[in-house]
Amino acid sequence: MDATSHKVFCTIVPPHVLDKLAQSEDERLSGPARRTLEHDSLQRTRRRITALRGVAAPLGTPSETPRRTIFDAEHQETIPGRKVHSEGDQPTQDATVNRAHAGLGATFDLFLKVYGRHSIDDAGLPLNATVHYGENYDNAFWDGERMVFGDGDNDLFLDFTIPVDVIGHELTHGVVQHTANLEYYGQSGALNESVADVFGSLIKQYTLGQTADQADWLIGAGLLGPNVDRGEALRSMKAPGTAYDDDVLGKDPQPATMDDYVRTSRDNGGVHINSGIPNHAFYLLATALGGNAWERAGHIWYDTLTGGELASDADFKDFARLTVEAARARFGEGAELEAVLKAWSSVGVPTS
Repeated sequence: MDATSHKVFCTIVPPHVLDKLAQSEDERLSGPARRTLEHDSLQRTRRRITALRGVAAPLGTPSETPRRTIFDAEHQETIPGRKVHSEGDQPTQDATVNRAHAGLGATFDLFLKVYGRHSIDDAGLPLNATVHYGENYDNAFWDGERMVFGDGDNDLFLDFTIPVDVIGHELTHGVVQHTANLEYYGQSGALNESVADVFGSLIKQYTLGQTADQADWLIGAGLLGPNVDRGEALRSMKAPGTAYDDDVLGKDPQPATMDDYVRTSRDNGGVHINSGIPNHAFYLLATALGGNAWERAGHIWYDTLTGGELASDADFKDFARLTVEAARARFGEGAELEAVLKAWSSVGVPTS
């Protein structure tokens, strides 16, 4: 990683969800949410300071196998924590440790076997993760160097290692960091979040052997706890805005098209909200092409991310135009190109 990379702090649960919970009169709901928000705000400040220092990360050695290490924070806000599992170790008695290990491996496998990428940085970066972070910590995050998972509060959120797409999502932020390095604000930030959702979903589909038609296109399915009455996930790529509509969590605010684009100064300019638009474009492309979404549709997105033309401050139009060029370069003037053009047109993003 060069000195200009933005080592942003990226969480899976959007601030607007935690803000809603923090306003609850029920301390059981508001307490964990407030503590999580306070923690995340502090971590974002630390990440900005670290990024300004421009410290280069050590390069690894490319390998066909991952190098995973899992640490246990033992419910403290300490990173990395106590080392509890290394590559090659037998499964432990701790299901959270085992899920983290498997999720890191699933992410490594997709990027290597489908896209020829050797770990997050394409240079064999070791994959480190910390589990059991904090007390009732309602989030998971990529801090620029490692994955960190909270256990949730077991009321609104369960263990954050449960959905493999959450693990894949956060690690993909690392891939973005080492490639296009999309700035985490406004439309470039929404693209950063969307790319993480896209590959998080592809990692789940690849692991389960699902075609585009078989996939649920949900991000974080299985994460919501027993006190969420009306919700199935954090986001839906198939139908943005429908993942939850709950008295406690509120209503999913994601738009599916530019007609409903949300202009806000919160959440870094709505990065977790407006990501629904490019998310939906990818869903439309993948289902139009059919088959395994990680193949044709995934290659177009990966080529766009890694092709060297995507600026760090790119907006939706920039990204859309480059996906058209990537489709044409890889597949020619065929069905893939037509499907890309139609997908972006359907969500209201111009490609020229």
